[in-house]
Amino acid sequence: MESWPWETIIEPFRIKTVEPLGFTTRPQREKALKDAGFNVFHLPADKVLIDLLTDSGTSAMSAEQWACVMRGDESYAGAKSFYVFEKAVRALTGYKEVIPVHQGRAAERILFSFMGGAGKTVLANAHFDTTRANVEASGAQAIDLPVPEAWDFQNPSPFKGDIDTRALEVAIREHGAKNVPMVILTVTNNALGGQPVSMRNIRDTAEICGQYRVPLMLDCARFAENAYLIKRRERGYASRPVGEIAREMFSYAQGAMMSAKKDALVNMGGFLALNDAAWAKRARQELILGEGFPTYGGLAGRDLEAIARGLEEVLDEEYLQYRIRSVEYFGEGLRDAGVPIVEPPGGHGVYVDAKRFLPHIPAEAYPGQALVCELYLTGGVRAVEIGSLMFGRTEGGRFEPARMELVRLALPRRVYTQSHIDFVIEVFRDIARRKDSLRGLKLVEGFPHLNHFMARLEPAA
Repeated sequence: MESWPWETIIEPFRIKTVEPLGFTTRPQREKALKDAGFNVFHLPADKVLIDLLTDSGTSAMSAEQWACVMRGDESYAGAKSFYVFEKAVRALTGYKEVIPVHQGRAAERILFSFMGGAGKTVLANAHFDTTRANVEASGAQAIDLPVPEAWDFQNPSPFKGDIDTRALEVAIREHGAKNVPMVILTVTNNALGGQPVSMRNIRDTAEICGQYRVPLMLDCARFAENAYLIKRRERGYASRPVGEIAREMFSYAQGAMMSAKKDALVNMGGFLALNDAAWAKRARQELILGEGFPTYGGLAGRDLEAIARGLEEVLDEEYLQYRIRSVEYFGEGLRDAGVPIVEPPGGHGVYVDAKRFLPHIPAEAYPGQALVCELYLTGGVRAVEIGSLMFGRTEGGRFEPARMELVRLALPRRVYTQSHIDFVIEVFRDIARRKDSLRGLKLVEGFPHLNHFMARLEPAA
């Protein structure tokens, strides 16, 4: 693929179908946010102008994927569409056992239902919200072991998504290998800036896991973005096709969980892919209880067809060049506006360091959520907090804040153009001029698991 020699980013596609945006007035947004309990998850989508809440299930499908929808076989058992899906997942991952699910958290729930449990410890570079919740719901504990530079948000190190391999070996010895049912590498590392994991780190982690006979699993929702960043940033990979890099990533693990709503470019779906037939047998028993028959797993045949096509399209290097460069452009614009971000920009979005941007708001007043609310009030932009609302805990009546206070601006794939991003940068520029006037929030109603989805807040006094 020839590198793009021009300064202007162009989308490597033409727009074929359009959807109107939800323009609102400031008073309308004030009412909507108050009605939502200052939690943007509760906002009606038609009251949002630019929706950067998540890149999960918000992609635009291609004309070919829509053609696949029409080919969907909706037979209850043994549908042709399942075998198309199975072939695509096997070709990508190399794993023999392919289990469809309706989204990534279903794969997590199924896996931890028989691999988790009291006394177990799951180790990871960083568990994201639903992964941690499903580990803990099984009775196990989830421990994050990111590399130290992951916490230095201004450090431009290229692979801040890596797991700390020294800490990993110490943790396995401390807890006992028999009590560590698996190690998870989330690629890219969504909890800490969408940062990629290097191939060297995947390989070294696999070596440690093999030494202690602990299975290695990939949480691979953004595998293609991770593979492309390896191609861009890691020595020895510049000339290799992204698909080949992705297959090498998968080759070091015993299986993978995927929310297909990210890098499969679809609105719903996922899979659990394994090599262990005994694990797969137990997983399918759990699947039937909660998802459906093993050849559909809670998905329509049309969804299975669209996922199979998306797994092929996402490896198009012209698309990936545009995708990663768009995120970099967004990061550059925010940086120029005086907004501190997690450096370098990752694969699927830009993360604002709210703790640094709003130092006058303490962690217990949720600075990230305060910024999320101000983004919506000012410009109708919806983002998500990754901080003390999402990961903070109350133990024995004492509030323990998260180590980070971030705001993630996740870019849906093939949805927004450069002018949409320029508008969001302009909104941030306006907020930056008056950031010292922003107030924190207080929690009115909280929940023990996945608090950020259901919590209700109000402005702090």
